Amino acid sequence: MKKKINIQFLIVSAIASILTAVLSAVAFYETFKQETFDGLKTDAVVCSNMVDGSTITDGNYDRLRLTLISPDGTVLYDNSADTDDMNNHGDRPEVWEAFKNGSGSAIRKSSTLDRSTFYYALLLDNGMVLRVSREAGSIWSIFKKAFPIIGLIMIFIFAMCYVLTYFLTKSLVKPIEQVANNMDNLQNVTVYKEMQPFVTMIQKQHQDILKSAMMRQEFTANVSHELKTPLTSISGYSELIENGMASPDDTVRFAGEIHRSANRLLTLINDIIRLSELDSGADNIEYAPVDIYDLARNCISMLEINAADHNVHLHLKGEKTVVLGGKGMLEEVIYNICDNAIRYNSDNGNVWVTVDPREHSIIVADDGIGISKENQKRIFERFYRVDKSRSKKTGGTGLGLAIVKHIVEQHGATIEVASEEKVGTTIKVIFKRY
Repeated sequence: MKKKINIQFLIVSAIASILTAVLSAVAFYETFKQETFDGLKTDAVVCSNMVDGSTITDGNYDRLRLTLISPDGTVLYDNSADTDDMNNHGDRPEVWEAFKNGSGSAIRKSSTLDRSTFYYALLLDNGMVLRVSREAGSIWSIFKKAFPIIGLIMIFIFAMCYVLTYFLTKSLVKPIEQVANNMDNLQNVTVYKEMQPFVTMIQKQHQDILKSAMMRQEFTANVSHELKTPLTSISGYSELIENGMASPDDTVRFAGEIHRSANRLLTLINDIIRLSELDSGADNIEYAPVDIYDLARNCISMLEINAADHNVHLHLKGEKTVVLGGKGMLEEVIYNICDNAIRYNSDNGNVWVTVDPREHSIIVADDGIGISKENQKRIFERFYRVDKSRSKKTGGTGLGLAIVKHIVEQHGATIEVASEEKVGTTIKVIFKRY
């Protein structure tokens, strides 16, 4: 990462240095050009006083070329060339502009000599034009001359950028490295404020990952423990029968225990598979309008035999209430809550199921053993049981309410619990309005 950042910074520095050098050369040349024209203008004004008829008084003109041109473009005088060999100059840009505006200027470049000639023409009072010109280096020749100095400056700038880039990259990456090496103590890592949201997010994700890992570890341990109990029972009873250590009456009883343990094992495995499906999101919800009153009525019908076995009476009231969700999953929610209410009820107890269309909710209340305040927060944890002995006796796996909570959250609904020991429990699921 450091190497990549360094390279990118150095590329930017190199481009900036080159652009600075080129732009500086251009700016210098523009300044040089303006100063040259200003000098030629001054020379033209001075030399205009030396014009004598069709000639110019001899003098030291410091490598200036002076040309005197008549109104018809004929060259009357030139201090550097024979006028007889010179053609008409009336069409020269600087001369034409001088005749029109009083003064004119132009630059003509020589590609062979890599030099430029600067021209300035001034209209005199007698109608003639005095043109002053001087040779100077082109922008490329100036750049070539200045290149060694510019090159040294670029090398110096690049070297400085390299050093600064090294320390800047180090200061940028250091907090990231500290975060990577201290994931469990991020509160002790000092970072710049722009990085704080990133660190906060990383910290939250890390905590979520640790929490998830702990939950998986705990879930695996609980699954192992829960599977071990019925398997031990099945193995023990079957071994007694296999070794001929059971009488005919005992064999029948042992077979019944094996059957009950196998059923418990099958129920437990089914619930574990269901939770895994919900965790992985493999069970895609096909949302459709569902009447939860019909679902409640079907669940009560399915649970009548179970309720009779536990000497519990079921009651249903309410009316048609349509919500948006997966029919099978919502039926699973109602069935598990009602099944729990039956399992943890009292002898000759009651379960009241109410569907309320006004708040799009279903309420399952019982007059059973109830749940203590400290246990109410944990009843949706996996394998958590308020009364372990009763749960195992009635065939509960401890996963029913965990499945309920998962499905409720997937549907964007809320679940509320109110309970009092030896009085009863009320669970309410409130759905979004359809």
